[in-house]
Parts: sequence; C-alpha cells; structure tokens
Amino acid sequence: MGEDAESPKINHTFLRDYVTEGRAGADVISTVEFNQTGDLLATGDKGGRVVIFQRETESKGESEEVGETGDCGEYNVYSTFQSHEPDFDYLKSLEIEEKINKIRWLPQQNAAHFLLSTNDKTIKLWKVSERDKRPEGYNLKDEEGRIKDTSTITSLQVPVLKPTDLMVEVRPRRVFSNGHTYHVNSISVNSDGETYLSADDLRINMWHLGITDRSFNIVDIKPANMEDLTEVITAAEFHPHHCHLFVYSSSKGTLRLCDMRASALCDRHTKLFEEPEDPGSRSFFSEIISSVSDIKFSHSGRYLLTRDYLTAKVWDLNMDKGPVETYQVHEYLRSKLCSLYENDCIFDKFECVWNSSDSVIMTGAYNSFFRMFDRETGRGVTLEAWRESSKPRAVLRTRRVYNGGKRRRGDVGVDSLDFTKKILHMAWHPSENIIAIAATNNLYIFQDRVNPETQLQ
Repeated sequence: MGEDAESPKINHTFLRDYVTEGRAGADVISTVEFNQTGDLLATGDKGGRVVIFQRETESKGESEEVGETGDCGEYNVYSTFQSHEPDFDYLKSLEIEEKINKIRWLPQQNAAHFLLSTNDKTIKLWKVSERDKRPEGYNLKDEEGRIKDTSTITSLQVPVLKPTDLMVEVRPRRVFSNGHTYHVNSISVNSDGETYLSADDLRINMWHLGITDRSFNIVDIKPANMEDLTEVITAAEFHPHHCHLFVYSSSKGTLRLCDMRASALCDRHTKLFEEPEDPGSRSFFSEIISSVSDIKFSHSGRYLLTRDYLTAKVWDLNMDKGPVETYQVHEYLRSKLCSLYENDCIFDKFECVWNSSDSVIMTGAYNSFFRMFDRETGRGVTLEAWRESSKPRAVLRTRRVYNGGKRRRGDVGVDSLDFTKKILHMAWHPSENIIAIAATNNLYIFQDRVNPETQLQ
C-alpha cells in the first residue's frame, strides 16, 4: 500500500495561502488546531505566542461571483496573544522554553471560546470573547476610569451600554502547573467536556478543568531504577466518544488502549497494538524509526492513525495483531538513515490527520512536501506547499521524488531534498476540505475548490 500513482483518486486542487512571517526561530510554528466548527484556527509558535485566525463569512456579491466553486470565506487574523513566557526551574537548574507544544479547543458552550495551550511544563486555559459595547455613565468614575470626588456627586444616573468598535479579549482563566516532572508532549480534551489528560515522557495525568492545584495520575511507566528505562510515552489521546477510553503510544512503536473503568491506575492496558518485527530487517536504526511520533483517533472512533518516521499506519481497535493499513510516506529515505541520524533529522516528529469522513489521511515530509493517501485505493499523492500556491486560483502541483527507475520531468532527486524545509504540523477542517499546513514560520491554508460537495477521494 501507499505507492505513488500518476493519477490517484485524490482531488488536490486548492488555493489560497496565508503566510505569517517573522524572525526565524521564535516565529516557527509548533502546533496547528481547528476548533470544532472549523471557524477558528489557532497556531502556536516557539516564542510562546498564539495566533487565532477566524473564517470570514462571504458577502452576497462574493458568493454570486464565485458561483459553484464554493468559496467559503478567508481566514484572517482574529487575535494574537502571548501564552507562555520563558521560565527557569531553580531546583533543577533548567531553562523552560516558552514554545507551545500543543493547543486544544474545548467544545463551545456559549458565545465565548476556550482553548488549552501548553509548553513543556505548564498548561493554561484561555477564554476568547468579543465585546462590541461599553458601559457609560458611571456614578463613581469619570469617562477615563478615574475615581470621582464623592463630594462633587449631586445626582445619580443609570449606566448604559453603548456600541463601540469590536474588541477581542483573551484572558487566562486557569493555570495548571506542577503536574509534570518531564516535558509535556500531549494534551487531549475528554468527550465529557469536564476533564482532559496531559502526557509527558513517563506519566499521564487527568485534570478537571475547574481544579488547578491537583491532578490524578492515570499512567506511570517510570521504573524504580531509571537505568532500567526501555521506552517513553510519545503521544496520548482520549477516545472521541467514550470518555473512559484513551490510548497512548511509545518510543518502541507500541500502542496501548486503556479503560479507566477497569482500574484507577491504568498501568495495565486493555489492549496492546504492535507490529511484529522482521528479524532479517533489523538494524541500528530500527527502534528509532519505529517510534510513534503522533496518534489520532478517527472521527468514528473505530480506527487509530499513527505516524512513525517512514510510514503512516491505520489500526483497527478490534484487531491488535498489527495495522490494517500501512502507507510508505518517504521510503526513499531508508538508504539515508545514517546521514539523517548525524544531522538529527531522524528524530523529527511528524504529525498525521484524518479528513472529516476518515477516507483520506495526510502527513508531512521534507522539502515542503506533504502526503495524502486514499484509504479506499491505497494510492498516494505528494503535494508541495510553496509560495506560488498563494496566487489567485493557483493549483497545488503534485511532486515526485526520484529514486531510480524512469525519471520524469519535474522529479526531485533524493540527494536534492532540502531537509530544513519540513512539514511537521498540520490540521484538517472538521467538516470540509480545508487544510492548514505549517512550514517553519509560514502558515498555508488550502481549500478544495473543484467540488465542495465531495471529499478527497
């Protein structure tokens, strides 16, 4: 499965690209996440900043002009705020980076929006709300907010609300700290809407959104002697429908499904998913490239999508003997593992996502490439996120990496790949064919414009 095809059944016509640029380093995007409706898109960067984009509603004139192409409005900057600042752990003499590792939106309950953001140690809950009215006519304050001299007040008035320019307010509502000794790599909101989990290298904690000073440890794989440590937790996620189920992956390539109804401490998993290793193909790099960098439940809740260094795999919760689908993302790099190990690229953590119908998966690669695979046919396509895609009605071009055999025009040789241009973070709109791709400090938003009624298949 997963071999490239010249004409895969994947509709890859997109347009629009929104680029956010700044100084290299602090503005490198480290996470991307749509909210449940897809109207908001949040990005976090290495400088601890969160940028929220809002989908603008199209006007009637624009709708008539577009006709059947299905223009759904642009994503424009809605709010920007500093989520985390650099910190220092004086007990361990360690600097704590402000980099945003993950962002997760909470289900919307009222007019306001809530999101969780985390760096290596501290998780914060933010409230995003709008205000288009301001009170006027205070009795004890003047128009500039200064306290009046009470001796000058001769009458009382009723304050009134008057229209004002729309303001977006972002306020911290909760700070969840001191819950992790090691670096937080995952947060996941439970389907009950009241709890969420956070995972680091050795432990997984469950928090209540209303309680900040304590959490409940539900997984602890730390050995009594750290010299006996053989694996670490790489990612964790709650089941989308069953609040008692969650899954976590490890650096050994295994997945463990846990049921909180069976035991309060889920050190004993309910199911173990792993693929038997072929002894004949084992090498020095086997354990490194088998480490799972990301894990995602399908929208239906039946399947798991995982990404290791070379492949993306789909697992059926009812079949724990091995993956039901395996897609080769960049198998052509297998001969380059030695040099990739030397420049640390072999430790890059690529993410993976489902489309809204669970029929197509997407994940990233090098050279600003990203891959899409049609699950029905098993065929894949390589696309490139680049500046020319931002031109009006531009079409994303398919690319192919040349690794022997017949070379076609436009093919990119393996030795010509730029390993500094990597697509690690991405998100797929929850109900439409809109994808967000983070390429270092650039954010691209592409939309399927050929037929909005169909999925990418």
